[in-house]
Amino acid sequence: MKRGDWILIGIVVIAALAFIVPRYWGGHESEKNHIEKRVVHIEVNGEAYRTLPLTDEEQLLTIRTDEGFNQIKIHDGGVEMLDADCPDKLCLGFGFVTRPGQQIVCLPHRVSVFIGVESGEELEVDDVVG
Repeated sequence: MKRGDWILIGIVVIAALAFIVPRYWGGHESEKNHIEKRVVHIEVNGEAYRTLPLTDEEQLLTIRTDEGFNQIKIHDGGVEMLDADCPDKLCLGFGFVTRPGQQIVCLPHRVSVFIGVESGEELEVDDVVG
């Protein structure tokens, strides 16, 4: 390898470090500034049922309706549907959601769980069906 090759390798390494190092030292400050307090909104039959803070502590909530029940678990800054007695159990497939705008829906029980922000600002809706 020649001297020019070593200089080129050094420049590439320095450029890579210039992008990688600030992420580890600075964290995700931009994301923290935009999403200060997140909450979990729960709706049953299209009406507000409950609003809970999105925390790292574990919270279990069972929602019982005329159609059946849904069990929701809030933990580690997100929410997931643990159990439901609906026939298809599609709501269990939504997984663990953590970001504002993400939601979990159980159509047979008409239960909707979504993450929002505490400030009262609602996220822009793309479209409404039904």
